[in-house]
Amino acid sequence: MATALVLGYSAFDLGLFSDKDPRLKLIKKAIRKDLEAMAADGVSWLVFTGSLGFEYWVLEVAQEMKTEYGFQLATIFAFETHGENWNEGNQMKLSRFKQVDFVKYAYPRYEHKGQLRDYQQFLLENTDLAYFFYDPENETKLKFMDNLMTNQEGYRIKRLTFEDLNELAENFSEK
Repeated sequence: MATALVLGYSAFDLGLFSDKDPRLKLIKKAIRKDLEAMAADGVSWLVFTGSLGFEYWVLEVAQEMKTEYGFQLATIFAFETHGENWNEGNQMKLSRFKQVDFVKYAYPRYEHKGQLRDYQQFLLENTDLAYFFYDPENETKLKFMDNLMTNQEGYRIKRLTFEDLNELAENFSEK
């Protein structure tokens, strides 16, 4: 039984501002393929931090696959105030992160940057691997987590890259 931390680009980072964007179909196809392989490798828990974009799309796909693959889903928010200023549409998405098998908050509210460092370290120490949509060629604030995970001895990273998506798109369009 392995536990995977799910992290990746936000919808904003990718320029995906609509749930009807045709690129989402391809991204979700890649996610499904990766989750199937991860389940075969013994991953049973998926841990989310509550971010919109890649994490939310993985959550949607994992909820569809939950019964068949036996996934257990957890969200560990950094703060109880996470998403409180989001618009109504994003609040609906946030509520899905709270409708999982396990929900916890690391801190009531943000007080100092040391909390984020400790939270990120906690996530790494309590998961076996990461499912990570990130490409160092397209840096974002995820660079810090990429460095932490890469330098954590024995920590595995299953990456989804733009190259993976391009390859899938080529095969998808040939059919």
